[in-house]
Amino acid sequence: MRDNLLRIAMWSGPRNISTAMMRSWGNRPDTFVCDEPLYAHYLRATGLPHPGAAEVIAAGRTDLGAAIEALTGPIPGGAGVFYQKHMAHHLLPGMDRAWVRRLTNCFLIREPREVITSYVKRLPNPTLADTGYPQQAELFRLVRDWTSATPPVIDARDVLNDPRGTLARLCEAIGVPFSERMLSWPPGPRDTDGVWAKHWYAEVEATTGFGPYRPKPDRVPAHLSTLVLECEGYYQQLYEHRLAA
Repeated sequence: MRDNLLRIAMWSGPRNISTAMMRSWGNRPDTFVCDEPLYAHYLRATGLPHPGAAEVIAAGRTDLGAAIEALTGPIPGGAGVFYQKHMAHHLLPGMDRAWVRRLTNCFLIREPREVITSYVKRLPNPTLADTGYPQQAELFRLVRDWTSATPPVIDARDVLNDPRGTLARLCEAIGVPFSERMLSWPPGPRDTDGVWAKHWYAEVEATTGFGPYRPKPDRVPAHLSTLVLECEGYYQQLYEHRLAA
């Protein structure tokens, strides 16, 4: 950007710690956050029957141009940092990616088995495109080509095992001072949460910080074992570049 403002696009997939990460950044006094700003356009374009889809479409920006203008224009409230929680699968095939160059792009990843076993509790038959892994890998390569540098990648397990260290490394990588306020936040909903929060955010609304990592005992359904292997290949492409101690 030509100004001195920082617009962070954190590209995640579903069933990650993306909402907790939004809470973390939203607790900074210098930061405004937005929640999945491409979701309404994605649902209108795909017609997918997500929980509360009609309400999401009615409440959000379905015009892609208007959504992009809001993401790359002035930061609401006069904040110096604009943290954008994005789902990578909202970048549909054929959608122009050039506007993404105007953002500081980061990637939040999570081990595929844990993602899939969580996802199937809400959507029992996810596709590869639904997971966001191929879109994350594609965008990672694009950003690296555009900038001639490796964009920051953080892994959910690293965040949970060492929130202070992982977030400090992320802040250093994107040139913003780390704040202790990123490590804890008040419980409850936020005005900046999407209207879909009532379907997905009950657990995070009870949190006041990042909980410790706990392995998931859930087994992958047999019909999704191939999907997990496909996702693993994309995940590893980004994992090898993660910010680690």
